[in-house]
Amino acid sequence: MKLSKAVRLSVAVSLVAAAVATRIQISGAAPADSTANVVDAAGHLRVPADYRTLYQALGTWAIAADSGQGSKEMHAVYASPGAIDGYRKTGHFPDGAVLVKEVFATSTDDMTTGTVSHADKLKGWFVMVRDSKGTHPGNPLWGDGWGWSWFDADKPLKTTSTDYKSDCQGCHVPATATDWIYVNGYPVLRR
Repeated sequence: MKLSKAVRLSVAVSLVAAAVATRIQISGAAPADSTANVVDAAGHLRVPADYRTLYQALGTWAIAADSGQGSKEMHAVYASPGAIDGYRKTGHFPDGAVLVKEVFATSTDDMTTGTVSHADKLKGWFVMVRDSKGTHPGNPLWGDGWGWSWFDADKPLKTTSTDYKSDCQGCHVPATATDWIYVNGYPVLRR
C-alpha cells in the first residue's frame, strides 16, 4: 500500500510533535509562559485550575493539633513544571515558578497503623509566583521576590489578600534566608 506524499509528511510531523511534547514532559521544562493561567496583566493572581494534573508535588506538611492527638491541618504543596529542576540547579526558584499550597482541615481516626490524620475539607489555597525582577511595582500583593495571595475554598479566582506584607509574609519570616520558602520541608529539592 502506497501512502501519498502528503500523508507521509503529516505522519512525520505528528511523530516529531509527539516526540517534542514527550521530551518536554520528561525533562520537566516549564511551558513558555508558566504563569499564563495564574497572573493577569495587572498582577492579579488566581488558583490555576489544572495544578493537580500539571504541577509536581513539592511536599506536605502536617500542622499538629493544639491539644490531643493528630493534626488540625494538612498543607499539600505543588510546584509548576520546571520549578523543582530549576531549584535543584541554582538553589533558588526560577522567575515564573508557581507554588500552590492547598490547606485542608483534617479528620483524625484510629486505624490499624495507629492514630492517623488525613486531609478532609479544603479550606483554601495560598499561591506564590517567583518574581525577582519586580514586574508588578505598585501592586501590594507583589514584593520581596514573589507574588503572594490567599484564596478561600469557594473563591479560587478572587483573593482575600490585600497586602502581602500584612496578610501573607508574617508566616514566612523564619524562611527569609531561603527566599521566604521553607525549603527544608521539601526533600524533593535536595540534590
